[in-house]
Amino acid sequence: MTGGRDLLISAGTASGKSEAAWLPMCSILARRREEDALARGVGAMVISPLKALINDQYGRLSELCERLELPVHRWHGDVASCRKSSLLRRPTGVLLITPESLESLFINHSDGIAGLLRALSWIVIDELHSFVGSARGAQLQSLLHRVEVLLGRRVPRVALSATLGDVASAARFLRPQDAQSVAIVSGTDGTDEIRLQVRGYVVPTPPVTAPAEPDDAARRTGSGGTGQDSVPSEIAQIADHLFRTLRERDNLVFANSRAAVETYAELLARRSREERIRTEFLAHHGSLAKDLREHVEARLRDSSTPVTAVCTSTLELGIDVGSVQAIAQIGSPLTVSSLRQRLGRSGRRPGTPAVLRVYVTEPQASDDVPPPDALRGELFQTVAMVELLLSAWYEPPHTAGLHLSTLIQQVLSVLAQRGGARAGELFDLLCGDGGFAGIGPSVFAQLLRDLGRHDLVRQEADGLLLPGARGEAHLNHYSFYAAFQTSQDHRLVAQGRTLGTMPVERPLAPGTLLVFGGRRWRVLAVDVEHRVIELVPSEGGGQPPSFPGNGSETADEVRRTMRSLYLSPEVPRYLDPVARDLLREGREVFHRFGHSRQQVFGWHEDALLFPWAGDRVMNTLLVVLARHGLSAGQDGLCLTVRGVSPLALWELIRDLAVSPQPDPVELATGVRVRARDKYDCYLGQELLSLAYAARALDVPGTWEVLSQVASLPPPAPQLLPRAW
Repeated sequence: MTGGRDLLISAGTASGKSEAAWLPMCSILARRREEDALARGVGAMVISPLKALINDQYGRLSELCERLELPVHRWHGDVASCRKSSLLRRPTGVLLITPESLESLFINHSDGIAGLLRALSWIVIDELHSFVGSARGAQLQSLLHRVEVLLGRRVPRVALSATLGDVASAARFLRPQDAQSVAIVSGTDGTDEIRLQVRGYVVPTPPVTAPAEPDDAARRTGSGGTGQDSVPSEIAQIADHLFRTLRERDNLVFANSRAAVETYAELLARRSREERIRTEFLAHHGSLAKDLREHVEARLRDSSTPVTAVCTSTLELGIDVGSVQAIAQIGSPLTVSSLRQRLGRSGRRPGTPAVLRVYVTEPQASDDVPPPDALRGELFQTVAMVELLLSAWYEPPHTAGLHLSTLIQQVLSVLAQRGGARAGELFDLLCGDGGFAGIGPSVFAQLLRDLGRHDLVRQEADGLLLPGARGEAHLNHYSFYAAFQTSQDHRLVAQGRTLGTMPVERPLAPGTLLVFGGRRWRVLAVDVEHRVIELVPSEGGGQPPSFPGNGSETADEVRRTMRSLYLSPEVPRYLDPVARDLLREGREVFHRFGHSRQQVFGWHEDALLFPWAGDRVMNTLLVVLARHGLSAGQDGLCLTVRGVSPLALWELIRDLAVSPQPDPVELATGVRVRARDKYDCYLGQELLSLAYAARALDVPGTWEVLSQVASLPPPAPQLLPRAW
């Protein structure tokens, strides 16, 4: 209530974190308004990761503040400009905003932002875990510091999160220069009971036949001539179980890709129509138009009709969708933290258990199944994540990244806000005590030289830095405010209504059939210049668009837990009979191959290395092996090293384990593709290597793995036996 300390509130989903922050703030703001009717300025600013979450919070907070006569405002891309202008003229109350919109305020309203925020007493960061360690998080840290520099004082920060793997890291993110002063309030999980089942499905081995030439219809639908309603048996079985168990209540079905969302939403919706039941099955993902997503959210809140939304992470965060009976997860969860967020959407009524069903597929046992697949890795990863979830472990954030791409964005933003700045001023604002405190003067100077070489910035004779021609072009583009890469998708339109967007890697011809928004469509026309695809409803055929991947990374602890599960005789009681059989098969293969005694094996002409480590260590191993002239790739749980014997690989690992650890930046110079983030293309080779090493390499963790493998006996010269 005194408003003098930073605060981190960590508690389960739907446990009242937002109210814990808002109630004292609103009380104080209402008291101030009564004491000083002429007070002007926003009193509290809530920064949220999603526009949809802001819209949801706006309704809840407006209801809370109505009796206090405390206005609540939204500021994002969908809010009318007249409302924003009105707020700038008469700033007061509470402001809900995204990081991108706050960035826009600095650039487009540089003369009004100080007046808007002059009475600011708190900055609330919702869903903190979604920012920590990411490019958006680096942007947010920089913006928070720039707000305080603008106001000339420290503004208390309040952060809310349900899934923090490392509270200390979260406190350092919230107040980088003074983390020990952050007060931490933690609540219990809040879920008294979880009803859980992991269901296994076997993917049949397709018969080996000569491929038939597809007919014209198959070419359009992508069905390969198998018929318009041909669906893989495991997908059909999962859809059937979902339909039978979810048809009576409101539910959420999470899939790991937008294409999977479209596939299952269309199957379930079609079956609902065929059986003429009142349950709705609707798709929800980030490529759908805003009004379609909001329609799904509104239908979930309406208790008159059962609704199941098939979705990606778009419904993972705290958007209010009413009382959801059950959660389904198709495929292994992306992360333990993500699984916890999704589970938290169920069991919100007092005395009501949370319900979670996970659907896992594995290939049918055969002699052709490679060793990594024979280990049933999808199932074991799922079980490992469930066990870690039950023990309340979540992935710690990766906070070692330098985020030089985001620093480029912030340099341009400050130059636009201030009408120019000197190099020392930029360094002090952004790096000294700012969000990029890990960047030293020499690296920052090199970054400015790289920007000058590409005409992003230019320097006047008196030393003043200004945006260059290319920098101005970026600043004037609508995509500048986002620190992450935005795609150039095509807009899908049906009968004048925008359905959403999709990436188009190759031209779509009129007549092509596709699935989008849980419905089937036929392409009527394609406007390449304006990137518009016109659709009409279709009765059959079609495939979902190919969307980009999720980019999730598996942690070390998940893979270590997987190995412990292979060694354990325990059978989790939440596995269905098929999943139990798959667990038994995986353990039999693990022990038959000798995985408990060895980590290097032979397979055909290659060697297989099972590090039992996370993706960052796996990537570092690939870079190290490539440095020694070996061609390798990651195949699930193992690295396949091509054209080398297992003994030769083990001997190399033994030599590496006793050698000095290489410098990560030097190691990164051998990586051909190092650019990943939005403005990485403007970095020189030196900074590209520096950024890649910080983001993608774990040399100490890799040398621990090498030492462990080297301590084992040399591998036998014979190849791995057949899996089955």
